[in-house]
Amino acid sequence: MQTITKILVLTALYLSVQFINAQDTIQNVNNKEKIELLLKEKEIIQSQERDMLKQEVEAINVRLEKGELTNLEADILKKEAAKKRALNIENRLAIVDNKIELLKRNEDDYDIEKGDENIIIRIGTGDETSESIVFVGDKKDDKPRKYDRRTTSDFVLAFGFNNAIIEGEKLDDSPYKFGGSRFFEMGWAWKTRVFKESNFMRLKYGWSLQINGLKAADNQYFVQDGDQTFLEPFPYDLKKAKLSVSNLVFPVHFEFGPSKKIERENYFRYSTKNQFKIGLGGYGGFNVGTRQKLKYTVDGERSKEKQKRSFNTSNLVYGLSGYLAIDDVALYVKYDLSPLFKDQDIRQNNISVGLRFDVD
Repeated sequence: MQTITKILVLTALYLSVQFINAQDTIQNVNNKEKIELLLKEKEIIQSQERDMLKQEVEAINVRLEKGELTNLEADILKKEAAKKRALNIENRLAIVDNKIELLKRNEDDYDIEKGDENIIIRIGTGDETSESIVFVGDKKDDKPRKYDRRTTSDFVLAFGFNNAIIEGEKLDDSPYKFGGSRFFEMGWAWKTRVFKESNFMRLKYGWSLQINGLKAADNQYFVQDGDQTFLEPFPYDLKKAKLSVSNLVFPVHFEFGPSKKIERENYFRYSTKNQFKIGLGGYGGFNVGTRQKLKYTVDGERSKEKQKRSFNTSNLVYGLSGYLAIDDVALYVKYDLSPLFKDQDIRQNNISVGLRFDVD
């Protein structure tokens, strides 16, 4: 029994020593890895400050070319910018060097990250920050804004009334309900200034998901018979018969209108806030889905039915569109040049009128 006890004690002591050695090894490895990361951070710091200096010099050169500065004034500003960036490098490298010395001097896993300012939360923008209004992340990723930003992007949302122009018929005689037939559009658009020194004309392009709805009137519903689609009376009390056509399109517009130039020391921007804008263009894309939704009553019982099929709608869609806007709100019109239903005896073209919001 004593022999067994001695063996167990010796085994426990051996495992304890091995565990302690392993812990020391892990701590040393952790410290070594942190030192390597800090050495890389020193390289990043120098690269960041050089990039910032390059942008400042670029801004000074632009002002010099425009005659806003003399050669002497430009040289003075460049020297001041270079001095500031050199001091920034010196101070930031000193902070990193101190962290490295702390890790070298302490065998344990010294927590130098506690209270570290690399991770920041910023609301609002500054001359040396990115253009994101809200930023959460590593400070080195919060890069300064560009001197001249010719391309911006925004979220596009539109909705309103939808109907169809039928060959040989007036819009007033449409078999589709005006109030119940609606469209919805959602997408993303980029806007690029066409001319270098003027913002009067912009090219706007992107992608959108358009959903065009047509609600049949007079207790009728859509029927597909081979390659023909037509309206037919429903055998029961029909509450709703709505055809929804979903298209993925790629709109392109030329946008015109005045803008205000905002100039700062390190950058400039053109703003169209509270300005009148007109956009003219078109779109092209393809059908991604068609379905009919029916709601009806049979012997006092309510029923719902969804029919997913092509209904002979056009696979490729294209059309013209335009908008009149003040600030981010616009009156929006789009018209499909492609027929709603392909290979039909009577041609129908979708038309939509509503509001469009371009949210920066």
